[in-house]
Amino acid sequence: MAGAIIENMSTKKLVIVGVILLLFQAFAFMVGGLIAPSPTTAAHYLASKCVDTVKHRQETKWFMPWGPNQCDKIRTFDEAMAKKIEANNIVFAVHIPLPNKEMSPWFQFMLVILQFDIAFKMYNQIGENQSMVTIDVGLAYRDDTLSEWTEIAHSFEQRKLNCNFTTAKTFENEGRYYECDLLPFMEIGSVAHKYYLLNIRLPVNERKKVNVGIGEIKDIRLVSIHQNGGFTKVWFAMKTFLTPSILIIMIWYWRRITLMSRPPVLLEKVILALGISMTFINIPVEWFSVGFNWTWMLLFGDIRQGVFYSMLLSFWIIFCGEHLMDQTERNRFSVYWKQVGPIVFGSFCLFIFDMCERGVQLTNPFYSIWASDVGTELAMAFIIVAGICACLYFLFLCFMVFQVFRNISGKRTSLPAMTKVRRLHYEGLIFRFKFLMLVTLTCAAMTVIFFIISQVNEGHWQWGEHTVQVNSAFFTGIYGMWNLYVFAIMFLYAPSHKRYGDEQSSGQCITVALASF
Repeated sequence: MAGAIIENMSTKKLVIVGVILLLFQAFAFMVGGLIAPSPTTAAHYLASKCVDTVKHRQETKWFMPWGPNQCDKIRTFDEAMAKKIEANNIVFAVHIPLPNKEMSPWFQFMLVILQFDIAFKMYNQIGENQSMVTIDVGLAYRDDTLSEWTEIAHSFEQRKLNCNFTTAKTFENEGRYYECDLLPFMEIGSVAHKYYLLNIRLPVNERKKVNVGIGEIKDIRLVSIHQNGGFTKVWFAMKTFLTPSILIIMIWYWRRITLMSRPPVLLEKVILALGISMTFINIPVEWFSVGFNWTWMLLFGDIRQGVFYSMLLSFWIIFCGEHLMDQTERNRFSVYWKQVGPIVFGSFCLFIFDMCERGVQLTNPFYSIWASDVGTELAMAFIIVAGICACLYFLFLCFMVFQVFRNISGKRTSLPAMTKVRRLHYEGLIFRFKFLMLVTLTCAAMTVIFFIISQVNEGHWQWGEHTVQVNSAFFTGIYGMWNLYVFAIMFLYAPSHKRYGDEQSSGQCITVALASF
């Protein structure tokens, strides 16, 4: 019966396949670096101070910071005191986007960060412990400049102030500003409308200690971050191209498996599951988000990535285990519960964390799990447990890879006793397997690098007359690498049409061949 393509393919053909895959990999990086713009854009806003003169208003009124129907504004709080305007009657208004611009569904999501400008006053200092700011905030939208605003969400939120005053707290330093950390403020998973309006109030109630001891707030600044429309189009195009590519090779792979006279072995089933998870993450359902207000797309995207990562990590463990060559029967998923268990538990912890954050944001975009002590401790617990699981997994993987290479090196001592043709065949087989293992480790390393790069600031390189978008290149390059890796695994481990006499399974051909030395 046929062995796997990887053991029957000549070195020349294997090199050709490798070069072709490398060319596609380079093309994936170039698409992001030279064609796509940077993945995200940030816009800075300074909230206008509007005056609400009506007390105990029954209906909701929206305050516009500019335009024909703009609100009555004040420049400073000193002006408000001179006019005897109370703090409860001041509304901070921010219009997104800036004048003469429009938002677009191609932006995919919008993340808003909040920062307070707080001046130091001897008789109005921020409390020694972290002070809590209570925010009354509303979000509305409209799709033209003449229609009325429609409310999306309204909420009372609390945020911790973490501010430092770097100079001496004396009368001479009054008016200097605290250095305050940025605060998570809002996140929506769909940008389906052209214009958005934020109205923010800081209600004061001395009897209930609401917004007391938070210093003298001078201004509110917001930073809005959204995905670039040009990058979204490139990303969608890649997904649309890669989906049929992986789907076709997956169908071809499984058809070859089913044509064999034996049932599929564990490694073959896991490779199919890896292809299915890759197809799941590839399917470009994001095209529908351009025409529909699907606010759950961010959460759905996280779930898809989680499924793929879990399957990829499980595949690496089982791939190594099925090639240990220690005469132990491992063609059962239950054998790997110790190694796969941390993957499942860690993924479940991250899923619960995501549901506690983005799941709640489906109904309240201002919610943040980090805003409260309980939420922060819960989030940190989930992340720490997931980190411990990742460390355990990494140790298991390194140990199994070490065992595989040690066993292969031990088997090499039997090679001199073989005929020249047989020896060359097995030397080539060992080389190809080692090469595939190194590619697997390279893929794992690149995955870690991708995660680190995605956490730091964006940057670009100037290459002659061309600007290379580094972050975009890594996004498209790593995404292309995952697809090429899965494609190569399904192609190289599919049953070959060549025969070598003894009946061997395509999934365990290397194990059987080397164990028979």
